[in-house]
Amino acid sequence: MNDVTNLAVSLAKKAGIFLLNNFGKVKEIESKGDRNLATNLDKEAEKIIVDGIRAKFPGHGILAEEGGATGLDKDYLWVIDPLDGTHNFIRDINIFGVSIGILYKNRFVTGAIYMPLDDELYVGEKGSGAYKNDKKIHVSSCKELKECSISFDSSIRYSPEIMLGVLGDLAKEVFNVRMFGSSVRALSYLAEGKLDFTVEFYDRPWDFSGGVCLIEEAGGKISDLKGNPVTHKTIGYIASNAIIHDKVQKIVLSHLVH
Repeated sequence: MNDVTNLAVSLAKKAGIFLLNNFGKVKEIESKGDRNLATNLDKEAEKIIVDGIRAKFPGHGILAEEGGATGLDKDYLWVIDPLDGTHNFIRDINIFGVSIGILYKNRFVTGAIYMPLDDELYVGEKGSGAYKNDKKIHVSSCKELKECSISFDSSIRYSPEIMLGVLGDLAKEVFNVRMFGSSVRALSYLAEGKLDFTVEFYDRPWDFSGGVCLIEEAGGKISDLKGNPVTHKTIGYIASNAIIHDKVQKIVLSHLVH
């Protein structure tokens, strides 16, 4: 791994261990809008990551969920979610993780996801493959929707008419549906072939950026809801094993055009 990827891995694990040590110890909960919450631990974990980046690569840009954006015009841009699955974390549900994605000249080149409770480290580096705890991983080879296990956006309250329409159509076609409340869990499972695709309507860049290189290097595909490449400005995505991507896209688009 190159120096940038090595640092991403190191910081993801450092922040993840901090969260693990503080699981079940939330002291402050802050409302960020429509039933969207953050804790004191989100902010402290983010500081661990941001401080580490600035110490090693002070010229790099940073887009972080809690701390905002600096240097978005820099060649290197780090996109950080220090605690993905905050609502799970608050309720002592053990599905959460750390996500770090890195872009170079607007292209994703590195992704690191760390799931601290299971000590699972997922890494994707452009041109170098995708790995879970140093073992190479690959997306599934599922070709038919009826065989697919999928993950779906749990934030249905934001646009229930559209999202329930998509979910209903998908549910008729697939084998089963999961809702984890954590994008890093869905994306990491997808990368290692435990899921076949996932659909998220309102995920922000920090939610999915750690999974972009991971999915692509594992042989999968990730796009925005309309099929365009994802960027650090994208909201909502479809990620899949690539084989069934077009079929899923067609179902989603049939609801978005109305």
